[in-house]
Amino acid sequence: MRTVLPLDPGATQGEKVSRDEAPGRPHLRIATEEAWATREQVDLYRRLLATRSSDDPGFESMWGHFSGGASERVTRILERLLDTGEGRIHDMDAAGIDKQLLLLTSPGVQVFDAATAVAVAASSNDQAAEVVRRHPDRFAALAAIAPQDPQAGAGELERSVKRLGLKGAVINSHTRGEFLNDRKFWPIFEAAEALGVPVYLHPNTPPRDMIGPFLERGLEGAIYGFAVECGMHLLTLITSGVFDRFPKLRLVVGHLGEGAPFWMFRFDFMHRAQVQARRYACLKPLERKVSEYLRENVFFTTSGMAWEPAILFTRSVVGADHVLYAMDYPYQYVPEEVAAMEALPLSGPEKAAFFQLNAERLFDL
Repeated sequence: MRTVLPLDPGATQGEKVSRDEAPGRPHLRIATEEAWATREQVDLYRRLLATRSSDDPGFESMWGHFSGGASERVTRILERLLDTGEGRIHDMDAAGIDKQLLLLTSPGVQVFDAATAVAVAASSNDQAAEVVRRHPDRFAALAAIAPQDPQAGAGELERSVKRLGLKGAVINSHTRGEFLNDRKFWPIFEAAEALGVPVYLHPNTPPRDMIGPFLERGLEGAIYGFAVECGMHLLTLITSGVFDRFPKLRLVVGHLGEGAPFWMFRFDFMHRAQVQARRYACLKPLERKVSEYLRENVFFTTSGMAWEPAILFTRSVVGADHVLYAMDYPYQYVPEEVAAMEALPLSGPEKAAFFQLNAERLFDL
């Protein structure tokens, strides 16, 4: 098997794959985990950092870095996060991306108190809808919601889908240290299932009671902490029985599932063993195997993982219809990765599903 090496995450220049330079290309390229930010959100982040009132060392580490202009790369990322106009579209054209699905960048509204989170979520969703209205052929968006107030979050999701035309929800993993396996949050899942829209579980830095070993080694962010925290959250949701309660719920996880596809065999074996041993009261029998929920209820995007062996493996164990292209713009904006993805050893119909059709079906684009 030919191996495509992972691309340089620091690159910003490379082969230009313009939309106009692919005559006869039979599919669109839709990128499904592309971050954006509002000015209000960033200003509130800076206020939290200035007053040291977040009580979240992961947030302070991540956004102390990204909002502080510590390097040219950081400054450029912040500029790109805030740009939902011509600059972003220029970058999409340079990479050969036809459409982006916008997700309010992590931790979204989840670092705020409940009242602020509800208000900022509504404001950001209104702004996202306006971006889509201005450029309907280039953007779609997911709704930010505030798990701090689950009923309000469910209501905002319904408003965003029915009135604003947004395509689901993004939840940036834990909310001030709380995970969604707690049933108080399940009105959000109930609303998503009823509306027929997916929930994107996006990473966050590990919470206070988890972050210590990561932070002191510089591993709390995308290099590893994001994957551990979000992968654990995904497994926690499955073992909590969320998909038995909401069998039609669809969950989306980036970065090829934060490693979960690789662990499927062991998840099944050890979950069965621990349920039989009655070791933990929180681990109850499920209607299906852990791996079955991963194959049937979870969808996986390639954000930040433009690596042929990992993509082909994930497709082989969860099914080709559950794997979608994403870039992870602007954090990992590598224009030449699109050409590398076009070079995957897939047939024409398989490539169309990977780049376009799976996203259109999942997000009703």
